[in-house]
Order: sequence, then structure tokens, then C-alpha cells
Amino acid sequence: MSDAEALTRILDDRYSCRAFRSDPLPRDLIEEIVSDAQKVASWCNAQPWQLVVTRAEETDRLREALAEEMTAASHTPDIPFPERYSGIYKERRSTCGWQLYGAVGVQKGDREGSHRQMMENFRFFGAPHVAVLTSEAELGPYGLVDCGGFLTALTLAATARGVATIPQAALASYAPFLHRFFDLPENRTIVCAISMGRADEDHPANSFRTTRAGLDETLRWQG
Repeated sequence: MSDAEALTRILDDRYSCRAFRSDPLPRDLIEEIVSDAQKVASWCNAQPWQLVVTRAEETDRLREALAEEMTAASHTPDIPFPERYSGIYKERRSTCGWQLYGAVGVQKGDREGSHRQMMENFRFFGAPHVAVLTSEAELGPYGLVDCGGFLTALTLAATARGVATIPQAALASYAPFLHRFFDLPENRTIVCAISMGRADEDHPANSFRTTRAGLDETLRWQG
């Protein structure tokens, strides 16, 4: 298999895992994944990304503390969430959501079922580890762009090693809590969290895959 074929296979295999097994990953395996992800390009080689990763016991403590926080706190992300999804972006978002709901048996109009599935975000889908990704605040949007490249590389490096991941903006909506819990200084902008572990491959939430737009929607030649 050529390098190009191997990369295509890893890209095809990667998906956002929404049900994990509880068994923790070896520390050296996580460090290998992060080490590979750090090889991506960044603006002026600034490498603004930093990760804090929970061990399994700390993941449980985070899960419990977040559940308490959610009863009192409102959504306050460090990075503003999208103002809206319209047109094709709304359509893609809706399609993805209903693929998930359909896989787990939530029907249209079942508000209790959809809420229950939404709350799985804050249980980290049962993952044994959560990584919180931050950027240097003074680097602004370009630091965030760099972190996006790092995040992509992280998910691919994990997939190549049989580790499932899901980047989660939902957790970043409780940024003040995460700053306190992880003792993150204000100059570190919380980008997102990444839940990781071994996939529960028999869980229906992992049974669907999203599609990608064709080149005619993505690529335009000039000249």
C-alpha cells in the first residue's frame, strides 16, 4: 500500500465516535498520538496548541463536577459559537443530527429522547479520557487556525492506532468551569475538548457515517 493509499484509508476510517468502552488507554499510546499531531504546520511555527488530558479517575471526577455545574451555569464559551446555520450548512447540520437520532431510535418529536442523547456530550459518551485543547489568546484567529490543524492531525494519528475520538464544542461552552477545573490561565483560550478511548463498535450511535460534499461544491479552478 502506498503512502497516499494509507492516508486515504485513515481519512476514510476516521469518524466522530459517540460511544466508548470504559477501559483506559496506556499513557505512552496517548503520548505517541500527541507527538505525531505536533508535526503539523503552524503560523511562524508558533505551535500555540496545548492539551491537558484526564486519566480515567479524573475523567469520572470531571463528569460529576460538570453535571453539577450545568445545573447553575449558563453557556459561556471563550470562542463565540456560530451566529446561525443557514442554507447548505443548516441542511448538513440537520442531516447529521437526524442520522444520529435515527441510529439510536429517537423519532421526530421525541424531545425527551433527543435531550437524553444531547446530554451524552457531557458524559463524554462514556470515554475514559478527555483532552482540553487551548490556544494562546494573543495569537487570535491564526492561533485558532493552527489548533484546527493540530486537532485534525490528532484525530488521524489516533485513528491510525485504533483509538476513537470525537472533538466536542459542547464542553467548551462551559469555559469558565474548565478554566477552574484544570487551572487554566486566562491567556489560554479553550478551543474544544476531545473525548478519546476505544470505540464501542456494537453501539448503534457508532453505526452511521456522514457524507462529504463533492469537488464541484468545494473546488474552483481559476485560469
